[in-house]
Amino acid sequence: MDASAVIRALGALAQEHRLAAFRLLVQAGDEGLPAGAIAERLGIVSSSMSFHLAALANAGLVSQRRQSRLIIYTVNYPAMNGLMGYLTENCCGGVPCLDDAVCCPPQTNIANPYPEENVA
Repeated sequence: MDASAVIRALGALAQEHRLAAFRLLVQAGDEGLPAGAIAERLGIVSSSMSFHLAALANAGLVSQRRQSRLIIYTVNYPAMNGLMGYLTENCCGGVPCLDDAVCCPPQTNIANPYPEENVA
């Protein structure tokens, strides 16, 4: 995934209703959900939901298909995985991560993450 696609995807997800809709669609799986059901579950007016779903579709994060009179939205899993891959590409210091590797930074003291800078 190139940087411009990542920026579009992150921009689309940087809104409360779009992020909630995307997460709901991830849970729905390949079956997807109709726009009206998404709006109802999230408590959003249908016209607003259509606007948000269009933003997700324009970013390539969701796709839509017509099923009779309904428009069914599904997550574009390759795009989602590409975004996650881009964001975690250097998680292990640039070394490819092994399946059993843990890519987590060392624990820091939340109260004082910089203990060497103690100022008393």
